[in-house]
Amino acid sequence: MTTEPVAAEAGRDFIRDIVQADLDSKKHSRIVTRFPPEPNGYLHIGHAKSIALNFGIAQEFAGRCHLRFDDTNPTKEEQEYIDSIQADVHWLGYDWGTDLFYASDYFDRLYDWAEGLIKAGHAYVDDQSQEEIRVARGTLTEPGKNSPFRDRAVDENLDLFRRMKSGEFPNGTRVLRAKIDMASGNINLRDPVLYRILHAEHPRTGTKWSIYPSYDYAHGQSDAIEGITHSICTLEFEDHRPLYEWLLDKLPVPSKPHQYEFARLNLTYTLLSKRVLTQLVRDGHVSGWDDPRMPTIAGMKRRGVPPAALREFVKRIGVAKANSVVDVGMLEFCIREELNKTSQRRMAVLRPLKIVIENYPEGQVEELDAANHPDDPQAGSRKIPFGRELYIEQDDFMENPPKKFFRLSPGNEVRLRYAYFIKCREAIKNAAGEVVELRCTYDPATKGGNAPDGRKVKATMHWLSAAQSVPAEIRVYNQLFANPTPSATNFAADLNPQSLEILPDARVEPAVAADNSNEVIQFERQGYFVRDKDSAPGKPVFNRTIGLRDTFAKEVAKS
Repeated sequence: MTTEPVAAEAGRDFIRDIVQADLDSKKHSRIVTRFPPEPNGYLHIGHAKSIALNFGIAQEFAGRCHLRFDDTNPTKEEQEYIDSIQADVHWLGYDWGTDLFYASDYFDRLYDWAEGLIKAGHAYVDDQSQEEIRVARGTLTEPGKNSPFRDRAVDENLDLFRRMKSGEFPNGTRVLRAKIDMASGNINLRDPVLYRILHAEHPRTGTKWSIYPSYDYAHGQSDAIEGITHSICTLEFEDHRPLYEWLLDKLPVPSKPHQYEFARLNLTYTLLSKRVLTQLVRDGHVSGWDDPRMPTIAGMKRRGVPPAALREFVKRIGVAKANSVVDVGMLEFCIREELNKTSQRRMAVLRPLKIVIENYPEGQVEELDAANHPDDPQAGSRKIPFGRELYIEQDDFMENPPKKFFRLSPGNEVRLRYAYFIKCREAIKNAAGEVVELRCTYDPATKGGNAPDGRKVKATMHWLSAAQSVPAEIRVYNQLFANPTPSATNFAADLNPQSLEILPDARVEPAVAADNSNEVIQFERQGYFVRDKDSAPGKPVFNRTIGLRDTFAKEVAKS
């Protein structure tokens, strides 16, 4: 897959300052970073921050960035996730070249090093259950207790570990633990688990292994094997750094990278916990990982969010050491700003109300010029058909309007965009008293939307030809959660019941229906929309990427 190169991001932060200082001092001759996802789910917008940081630094300082899958838990990892992660990184505009790696590439070396730890008296096989180990680790205020198996002889530990590797023991019966300090104030140093028994087929190594390394054990050593200079991770791993360094000191690794931590991304109205996202999918609250309401990169792509907007968002929020919460409005601003520049304009009527222009000749159709982008003459124009019968938005008509309602009402004149002035003469109702059709007249002298006598109207409305427009389904997406700080433990209670509205009877202009591209377009006065993969011949489906202005927060405040 080829991608357009991303321009170097401007701006400085504490990690870039460290990188620059390391180069200036000749500590490193070349910078090597890595993005190391676990392939047990889809990437989300928080990962986008890490991707932009690691790949961005590599680009800015003429280094390289590895994509490495930390695939140490085969019970949760799938090829689907590996494929989606690679696609998402490329979609964001980054490329790892030939530097694609897997922790499983190093399983043999990691195992040999584990035996070395045992021989040096730095690791032992523990027969305690997972629960017994958890209880014996102690708390933040109480030290842990030594395992009764902590002082096993080296030969016995080696024998048991090799038998674990050969598949002799059931899952959960034994683990290999580092021998560090059960009284340490850092719980991560209280004899952490390095290997556990797991009889599971691995996507890449098959059934070769019956034991798998822990993330903490595999991660730092993988960095060392690959010659990573700056191991950049989020703040929750800060307490893991002493273990990271302990292992590097005790093992014959070819290099000794340093770990640096930065604040993870937290967004209002959003949860980025992989556990929560997985449960949202499994419990059917969303249609899948790429549901446009999900904060996954796949979901945002399907919703029509441009990668340039995500890169700009990450650039604006910066890289800091302290955790904070970013208002989702900043992300939406970046999306609108990018789409306003790049999206061509079209017309769509989401909730159609038919109008008949009684003094327009029956059977006549004329082609009117419409600009593709009001601020970009180079974008050109297109033809839109105009006839006697049209559709307008239901909300653009009121039979008994309030004082400041300037759109269509009985006796009021408005402008139809690119077309004529029209005036409503009569509203036709059904048996239930609902307005189903409007009878109007037009002024032929106002073609193009201007009156030769200089008279003014206070509203310009979009419209579509009833005969030539194409039926479409419109999906209007809002925030998945109604609470700006949704609960990660009881997230279902914070779900927004108005997160999706489906409009099955919308209409779009012919130019929209004929275009099968995935480019986002602006439906004038409505927002930005993108064609969805569920589209069918003769019935396109469009997802709303974002509205023209932020109304969600105001709606929530009123409810």
